[in-house]
Amino acid sequence: MSVEELKEQHVAASANVDALRERLKQTRLLLLDTDVARHAKSQGRTPISFGPTDLVCCRTLQGHAGKVYSLDWTSEKNRIVSASQDGRLIVWNALTSQKTHAIKLPCAWVMTCAFSPSGQSVACGGLDNLCSTFNLNSAVDRDGNLPISRMLSGHKGYVSSCQYVPDEDTHLITSSGDQTCILWDVSTGQKISAFGGEFPSGHTADVLSVSINASNPKIFVSGSCDTTARLWDTRKASRAVRTYHGHKGDVNTVKFFPDGQRFGTGSDDGTCRLFDIRTGHELQVYHQQHGDDSVPVVTSIAFSISGRLLFVGYSNGDCYVWDTLLAKVVLNLGSLQNSHNGRISCLGLSADGSALCTGSWDRDLKVRFSTDLGFWRTQEGDLNFPAAKASVFQITQKALHSISSPAAQKTVQVIDEGI
Repeated sequence: MSVEELKEQHVAASANVDALRERLKQTRLLLLDTDVARHAKSQGRTPISFGPTDLVCCRTLQGHAGKVYSLDWTSEKNRIVSASQDGRLIVWNALTSQKTHAIKLPCAWVMTCAFSPSGQSVACGGLDNLCSTFNLNSAVDRDGNLPISRMLSGHKGYVSSCQYVPDEDTHLITSSGDQTCILWDVSTGQKISAFGGEFPSGHTADVLSVSINASNPKIFVSGSCDTTARLWDTRKASRAVRTYHGHKGDVNTVKFFPDGQRFGTGSDDGTCRLFDIRTGHELQVYHQQHGDDSVPVVTSIAFSISGRLLFVGYSNGDCYVWDTLLAKVVLNLGSLQNSHNGRISCLGLSADGSALCTGSWDRDLKVRFSTDLGFWRTQEGDLNFPAAKASVFQITQKALHSISSPAAQKTVQVIDEGI
């Protein structure tokens, strides 16, 4: 068979694949005749009450000399690690604003950082194609720098995202511009499995983000410049379990919903979307209309503990709080006093859901505390979290829970007792 004949077969096969994808999309639209918000409204659900006084900016963390690109919280809720293009990782006490570590990196072009589950180590990656880990309990060298504990080498492109496997300091997953994700054994520095790359079901462009399912750590989702998100099982590295379509731009960020049965995405197309991992259905689109032609890029997302609220950072400095049930914006943190003066590049909630931290290209991080907790009180210069009160983000209701059952009812059933 000649080269020209092979090319013709390839073109024909590609066209057939595109046609099948379009048929699949149209079939899903016919089966899924509603979304979460429309069904919730038909049931008489009302927007959640959430305003500027429910989330107060109490700490501004200043110290970076470059754009802040990434942040992560520890599981004990009071420490944050941030990565900046000043070439440093800084570990902060979120309650006092004090820096506990300032780690000088061998490569200044860092893009991501993460705390280990125990809080004893941090990891970072960037344009050097490496993921480096640091033990925060290690002794500093003669120059006062914390030495690298382990250097994970194997990607052929920049490292865009990293996350430790929940409850395991010894394993983490990275995503990269080489179109792959890798599961690592941190203790040995060895690659365990690669996801994508030469496999036909893998991403076809840079992978920008990963999120591991806390309910089932063998499952993770990735977002890519190929406009898709893909679900992976670490026990089946050869192919993606499912591919999720819908976005019209790069998928910059992905995050699992608290129940682990669905996940959210954020994209260059200015939208966030909620997908069901079991059916592959898109359950909801979160899109805010803008007056001008420029649509701000979604850079980062995070769900509240209940899942009723979705926090979204945008390239224009906005930080929307969405009601996930009704697809309504209930608050724009970017419009409040003491907000950022630049692009919101990253955000995250503390482990107990009581505080939100945002990072920006204005070089600062801001920590907003829930006024419902009563921890905004000072004792000898320190802030304390009383354990007795519940976070406003928990909303004292059951989490949003939607089940797609197209074969039975052709709809999304929203089970939200108590909301």
